[in-house]
Amino acid sequence: MTDDLSPEDSFRLQVLLTQNLKAVRIDESALVLHALTDQGEASLPLAPVCRPDRYLRLVREFLSGHALGSPGGYPVYLSRWTRQGQVEGGKLGRLLLTGEPEAVVAVVYSPALTNELAEYAWWAQPTIENARLMLRREAVAQGRMGRVLAEFLAEHLPFLRDDHLGIMDTVAVLIHARALTPAQLEGVWKKGRRSNTHYVAFLELAALAHRLPIPLPAHAECDGITAALAGREAEPGVAALLRALSSQGQTFLAAAADVLERPETQEVASRTLNAIGAYFGPPGAASHPLCDACQIYAPRLEAAQRLVACNDAALKPIFARSSAIGSLMRRKIEPVISALLADIRALRA
Repeated sequence: MTDDLSPEDSFRLQVLLTQNLKAVRIDESALVLHALTDQGEASLPLAPVCRPDRYLRLVREFLSGHALGSPGGYPVYLSRWTRQGQVEGGKLGRLLLTGEPEAVVAVVYSPALTNELAEYAWWAQPTIENARLMLRREAVAQGRMGRVLAEFLAEHLPFLRDDHLGIMDTVAVLIHARALTPAQLEGVWKKGRRSNTHYVAFLELAALAHRLPIPLPAHAECDGITAALAGREAEPGVAALLRALSSQGQTFLAAAADVLERPETQEVASRTLNAIGAYFGPPGAASHPLCDACQIYAPRLEAAQRLVACNDAALKPIFARSSAIGSLMRRKIEPVISALLADIRALRA
């Protein structure tokens, strides 16, 4: 195989591979191979003796033969398999020596990913998707790479722009990883003022006890209603009402209303409705008849009980018949959303 490489490249690659390499990447446009070693980064300009695409394949086959003992190169046709995390932990580091982008992805997807391997994989392929995937691993999120990846994602959120699914997934990873400072997380929350999609992941994770940044004051009647309903806190509707009137509940409702007044995509609308139901109570919770002393709070209790049962079931038939997004989608789902917004307004200060 080395006979197909230029003599100069063949010799320099063999010398390079005698070192303790951590990772290899290839700049295909500049035809330069970069290697991460114990001494730092090394660069090796390539001198093709055939078509560049053919030559790069030969280089990768050479690297794979050394790293994996695979003379045919890294099996990129197994991408689905490797993206399901099926690569054995002991082989992960060797994959980073193949110069193959799909091999880096296999490392990133692996449950056996360590903080050290994440550092090398990040050097080899620093993309938003790889950062999101690696931050999902506890060992990485709590290691030295956690802050590096989280800050990268926070800084690059504006570049996602109309990729609303990407925004939701990125914000979810940032919250779950707990790698940002409170001030940095507040900065991500404030981005919702320009693009309300940023709020969705906060709403989803609020049900898992992740507190919302920059909380609003509790409802003015929170203490009085709490006292009047004392002893009934176990009832889903009452529990939901008291939660809605709290500081965190008011913050949640304000953000949810902001999203529902102008959802940009079907995923944004669906996930917001599901987040509301998850936050205010278990799905399918039974309602209770109101006692005489609670009749004055009946409208709010009924609104809270409807939030307990909130989910995207009413949207699914609409979305099954249409792939609309933006203003057209909002017109189609308006009957569902307007009723929900009315309940939210009844519970707002």
